[in-house]
Amino acid sequence: MLQNFSRLQLSRRKVFTNLQCSRRRWFSQHTAPPEVDISLSTGRVVRISCGKYARFADGCSVVTIGDTAVMVTAVAKQKSQNSSFLPLVVDYRQKSAAAGRIPTNFLRREMGPSEKEILAARLVDRSIRPLFPAEFRLDTQIVCNMLAIDASNPPDVQAINGASAALAISDIPWNGPVGAVRLGLVDNEVIVNPTRREMQLSALDLVVTATRQNLVVMIEGRGDVVNENEIRMAIKRGTKEAQLIVNGIERLQKTFGKPKRTLEPVPAVDDEIMQAVRTMAEMRLREIFRDFTHDKFSRDQAVGSARTDTIDKVWSSFPTTDPALIGEAFNKFVRHVFREMVLEDSVRCDGRGLDDLRPINCSVNLHKPLHGSALFQRGQTQVFATVALDSPESALRLDALTSLDTGLKSKNFFLHYEFPPYATGETGKIGPIGRREIGHGALAERGLVPIVPGEHPFTIRLTSEVLESNGSSSMATVCAGSLALMDAGVPVSESAAGVAIGLITKYENDDTKHLQDYRILSDLLGIEDYMGDMDMKVAGTRRGVTAIQADLKVPGIPLKVVMEALQKSMEARFKILDIMDDTIAATRTIRKDCWPVTDRLVIEANQRPRLLGTGGIHLRRLYLETGVQLTQEDETSFRIFAPSDAAMHEAKEHLEELLKTEKVPELEFGAIYTAKIVELRDTGVMVTLYPSMPPTLLHNSQLDQRKIAHPSVLGLPVGSEIQVKYFGRDPVSGFMRLSRKVLQGPATAMHRNLDRMSGGGDGETKTT
Repeated sequence: MLQNFSRLQLSRRKVFTNLQCSRRRWFSQHTAPPEVDISLSTGRVVRISCGKYARFADGCSVVTIGDTAVMVTAVAKQKSQNSSFLPLVVDYRQKSAAAGRIPTNFLRREMGPSEKEILAARLVDRSIRPLFPAEFRLDTQIVCNMLAIDASNPPDVQAINGASAALAISDIPWNGPVGAVRLGLVDNEVIVNPTRREMQLSALDLVVTATRQNLVVMIEGRGDVVNENEIRMAIKRGTKEAQLIVNGIERLQKTFGKPKRTLEPVPAVDDEIMQAVRTMAEMRLREIFRDFTHDKFSRDQAVGSARTDTIDKVWSSFPTTDPALIGEAFNKFVRHVFREMVLEDSVRCDGRGLDDLRPINCSVNLHKPLHGSALFQRGQTQVFATVALDSPESALRLDALTSLDTGLKSKNFFLHYEFPPYATGETGKIGPIGRREIGHGALAERGLVPIVPGEHPFTIRLTSEVLESNGSSSMATVCAGSLALMDAGVPVSESAAGVAIGLITKYENDDTKHLQDYRILSDLLGIEDYMGDMDMKVAGTRRGVTAIQADLKVPGIPLKVVMEALQKSMEARFKILDIMDDTIAATRTIRKDCWPVTDRLVIEANQRPRLLGTGGIHLRRLYLETGVQLTQEDETSFRIFAPSDAAMHEAKEHLEELLKTEKVPELEFGAIYTAKIVELRDTGVMVTLYPSMPPTLLHNSQLDQRKIAHPSVLGLPVGSEIQVKYFGRDPVSGFMRLSRKVLQGPATAMHRNLDRMSGGGDGETKTT
């Protein structure tokens, strides 16, 4: 009996202990969500927490810096849909409510993603995509949701850290984490995660994403012509600071991370079939890649023909094998042969050395009606750039959240990038621009903004149309845009050019942590971008870098490789600038007939009604007839914009005729004049004192000592004359001050009182 009682007590203790543990677990999960504080070297703290929001997601984290909080969720489907690639989608939404604002559109709600949101989503995508395993091909979605945005800390970089933490603690296979920081440069000092106020003083805006062992994953930034040494210093500092974030996320992952899913095995090809593909295709592929007479299309056609023949012959020998698997084996082998040939011989498929540039041709002033135009041809990449100069009213207005983030309300210089399907010999829909066009256009714009003057009398729109594409069309846009700006007479500080740098790596036993050999390629071809491991685009002038963007396909590269690639980009950029200077070395100073002109019109305050007309009708008529726009600067001056010299001359003649007045008689203050009524209005009568005078208003309050609601009660028809007294002009509006009321004597007032007293049935009126 005693033994049974002891066993019962022991079982009760176990149940109570287990209940206490489960309660503690529940309490920790629901009341004290796990979090980690990461202190950067500058003293700023990044807090990453999880377990409180969106628990149905595979992973969710909230990153807080200052009062800015970003929630990022990661969800992946459980079943694959036989995809041959990773279908990863990143959505970044910057909610107005997070900044305490209401959207200004008709529905007063968030609509489609803005350009700022698309660029931030691409920033997150390029930071996390290289670290997914090659075998992982499930539909995956990353959603970045702004919970709160303060006036000091931008949320885009913290969205990268939030995505890294959400993927790390989830069960989604991922070889992270990564850490991201923004770098600024103020007084030659690198600032980590600068505030918006500090960014306004900074000469550099650089985002660096890195993973363990100081491996760089992604770089994107812009600068006010920053020296290469300063860029190198900022990248090294950013990589070092990113390790602190990586360590913090790893601590969170070890304690609260879920076990990763087991990857579904990708259908593999037997070694026997792989050997058959090698036997059938290796010699033929090597001949294709060493035939330097091939261009983009002939090389693609030759590889395609080899692919078809190889699949047919291998399938005839192995009829039970899926032809799609043989095709995938051929694609992998093509990539292997292409990379091995570059690593072995340091010769590229078009015969160039590693540092050689493709043939470059430039031309400007292509069509007479264009304000500025240029055609830049680099190999088989061709870009046609045009510049349109318009009035300051045509400046690009930014939405409220973008203005809060950038500190700008409008832009007087912007670039639009177009990539039609015929640029690659394909067919497709031409409609709203996609994320790729927005990203490439923003990169090219960042490369040109530092050389464009901030104060310019016109709004500048640069349009880049890619007519042919075989690699690096965005950097060709920088070159063509610089030439077109100089052709349009825009006083740029200096020429700018861009170049793409590629990378081919070889690892020991396919372990991406041990880099065995590599080759850096200057002026990247389209096939080299597809087969290679990196696409680093660098734009700048002879003095330094204006924009940089590095995308990787491997999970990080050492800093040594990054620094060497920067050096190669500088050498290539100088060569391109030398060729561009042979076409046009400085801004065009001889005016074109089609260039717009601007002038300033100063008038007297009393002439403003004559200039504007009723409801501004004179200005609208002037714009419709001549294309000239007048914008009021202050009370007495207007800015004139004309699309050409001829339009300006015509507009000035029209304005002279409009403002032409006969000799105005001098009016004496306090004198009495005869005024002619020309119009009756609800508020009074319009009168003139002399024939050439513009009508002026005599208000109801000054018409009679009696209070009247409409001048018609006084029996004053149009064309009649009345006596008025002149009291000069209003010092603010310049209008005449007239009064009829002051000329009415006491008798008039007595007559008014008698009228009020008269009445009755006899109809008699008493007079004095």
